[in-house]
Amino acid sequence: MEEVDKGTVCVTGGTGFIAAWLIKRLLQQGYSVRTNVRSDPGNKRDLSFLTTLPGAAERLEIFCADLNDPESFDAAIGGCKRVFHLATLSTSMCPRKHLLIGRDTKRNQRCYIMSKTLPEKEALESGARHGIDVVTVIPSLVVGPSICPKLPASVHTTLALILGLQHQYPYILNASMVHVDDDGRAHIFPNAKGRYNCSAHTTSLQKMYEFLLAKYAEFPMPTPE
Repeated sequence: MEEVDKGTVCVTGGTGFIAAWLIKRLLQQGYSVRTNVRSDPGNKRDLSFLTTLPGAAERLEIFCADLNDPESFDAAIGGCKRVFHLATLSTSMCPRKHLLIGRDTKRNQRCYIMSKTLPEKEALESGARHGIDVVTVIPSLVVGPSICPKLPASVHTTLALILGLQHQYPYILNASMVHVDDDGRAHIFPNAKGRYNCSAHTTSLQKMYEFLLAKYAEFPMPTPE
């Protein structure tokens, strides 16, 4: 059967965990995809994990853009029927290092939640003001295999028991999770409206410990208390 081109869409932040999976599924479904990455003056970044995806040679375009310069996205977004905005300024695996926030904020455990909630609120309100159809997808802890080479922060958190990161235990005491592929697919429903929670399963730290211990007995894991 001849593949039907479903039109051109843009996925911002194409080197990210969820974005890479979303690009993969969009290409599989017949979309032409534009994505952006941070500027790489030395052209040293390996993007083969994107350029070798099935369909990428024919229907994937990669642009450089900077979130601090909104106009730099114009070339990638112009003419697209949909924009999937997954880009973020940064993700830190060491949250106490290289902080660009105030001293008081550092103690505020809600800062990450606020960094997601406030932009979503603004996007929905801006869409309503300007007549733009805005749909938001709010995933729980996203897990699963990574297409991009970097270990995703959410996967790093779920590996806390194996990696011995006891300071991460509070985040997985009762963790709701969703597979990255399911989250990516949840972005593609053409008739979606409003905002959606995307989650598949909730488990406790103790159950996660028992599962990992049975599957990866070779790793020393302290008993969670």
